[in-house]
Formats: sequence, structure tokens, C-alpha cells
Amino acid sequence: MRAFSILAIVAGVGAMVALVLYFGAVGVWGALLAVGWLGFASIVLIHIALTCVMGLAWHALLPRIRWWVPVWGRFVRDAGSEVLPLSQVGGYVLGTRAVALFGVPATRGAASTIVDVTLEFVGQLGYTALGLLWLLHLNAGTIDPRAVVVGLALASCLALGFVMVQRRGIVHIDRIARILGRGWAARTAAGAALLHAALESIYRYRSGIWASFLLHFGCWVVSAAEMWVALRLANAPLPFGTMIVIESLVYATRAVAFVVPNSVGVQEGAYVVLGTAFGLSPEMGLALSLLKRARDLTIGMPVLVVWQAIEGGRLMRRAAAKAPGAPMGERE
Repeated sequence: MRAFSILAIVAGVGAMVALVLYFGAVGVWGALLAVGWLGFASIVLIHIALTCVMGLAWHALLPRIRWWVPVWGRFVRDAGSEVLPLSQVGGYVLGTRAVALFGVPATRGAASTIVDVTLEFVGQLGYTALGLLWLLHLNAGTIDPRAVVVGLALASCLALGFVMVQRRGIVHIDRIARILGRGWAARTAAGAALLHAALESIYRYRSGIWASFLLHFGCWVVSAAEMWVALRLANAPLPFGTMIVIESLVYATRAVAFVVPNSVGVQEGAYVVLGTAFGLSPEMGLALSLLKRARDLTIGMPVLVVWQAIEGGRLMRRAAAKAPGAPMGERE
């Protein structure tokens, strides 16, 4: 699997470079300059605000945890997914680890991450449906909405199946593990039982579930403002509804290509195709994608540095506590 990820990244970077060279690096650079530093700063600030709200959506599932803990965990999760050469699952693991360092039990953190990711995906489906409805309203003949309808129906079935597995399927792992025997199977059974209990506890908290979903859906809709602002500052404005169509379909494409780390190359191709369909030049479409890459690096790199400092400090304190010369009260 690691070899596949490496090959996917290499192929994606190659595709991204090829697109820039094909449409002209000078033209892409000119589009970036048209957006300018003010446009880039606006994108970064809007995204930071949205990430904070998405952290609060996670907090809705962890009501007795300090609000800033899941907000911080959300920043780490996104940094791991968008900056490091990891799959999205790798980012989820880092986010769960980040909140665990501030007192969230591992099982509860993992269960809340699973539910939060599920609700975010359901919110994305609503966002894609909104984009599809606006696409039908625009009657853009260059894009066949039937293909999007089929994809949305399949994604809805996948989301429903994912929820059903969480609510009903994990309990069967305990039975399977008992049939297989003791040892690792017993540990798997115990872990599955704890995880299942944590999931059930979260899903019983209906107000938190609805609050998390609505916050995620709102963030998806507002996220179109990032590129909408960038295009206005670049003197290439598009209506906000059109940006919802483009952004929702770009993220739907990314979701389909989730096996490609960071959706390298996939995102760039989606912006070229969708942007061209709505009047943007290919150079501007590539510029929007590259702006998002730069945004993720600008936010994610400092987050990862701080997270590593927290992890390193914790390991150093643990090593010092276990040192032979340490006072008994400092040892674990």
C-alpha cells in the first residue's frame, strides 16, 4: 500500500507539472499575481476561521471536553491530510492522537473522529446536491448532470452503509474474534466492544449529532467564499452560486480519488475542466488549485511544528521521569 501511495504521489505531481507546462507556466504565474497577496491572505484567514468552526463541530460530539482541544485536533488532522504524504486516514489518526494528548481517552477520541468524519461526509453530500441543483438551474450544457446524480446516489448509499456499520456492524467483530481464539483476537474483541460502546454513546446524543452536521454543512457552503474572493480580487469574478457548483464538484472529485494522497494532480485537473466550463481560463483554474496548496502549507506547516514540539516535550518528560536518578515522585 505504501508503494502505491508513493507511485500515486509521483504520478500526481507529474500530472500537475505537465498541466502547468502545457497551459504555460508564465500564464499560471500571471494568474497568481492577479490574485495577489491580499487575495492569498484572505483565503488563508477564511480557511482558518472555517477550520475553527469544523473543530467546534467535532466538539459538539465531545461536550464535556474543553472546546479548544477538538479545534486544535482539527488543525492537526487537516495538516496531516493536506501537508504530509499521507492518506486522509493518516490525518484522522494524527488528529485523534492530538486530542488524546490533552486528556481525551483514545477510544472516545477514535469514536468521535469516526462520527465526525461521517457527518462531514454527509454534509458534503448535501453540498454536492446543492451544487447540482444550481447546475441544473444554470442549465450548463457542457456538464451532464445525470452523471453527478448517479454519483450522488452511490455516495448516499455509501454514507448510509458507513453509518449502519458503525451502529450495527462493529459488535459482530467481538463474535468473530471469540471464534478465532484468544491472544490478539481477544484484544481485538475488547477494543471493538469499547469502540462500539463509545459510538453508541455518541449517536445517542442527538442534539450534538445535529449540531455537528449543520456546522459541517454550513462550512462546506461558506468554503466557496475562498475562491470567490480570490477571483474577485483577480478581476475575474464569478457569481457565488457558480462557485458553489465548481467547488462542490471539485471536492466530489477529490472524494472519489481519495486513494491519491492530497489528491495531487486530481484537484488540478478538476479545476481546469470545471473552471473552463464556467468561463475561467485553464491558467486561472490551475492558479486556484495552487493557491489552495499554498494555503494548506501556510497553515499546516506551523501546526505540525507545534504538534511535534508537544510530542517531543512529552517524550522528553517521560524519559526524564524514568531516568535512574529521577526522584520517585517523578517516575511513572
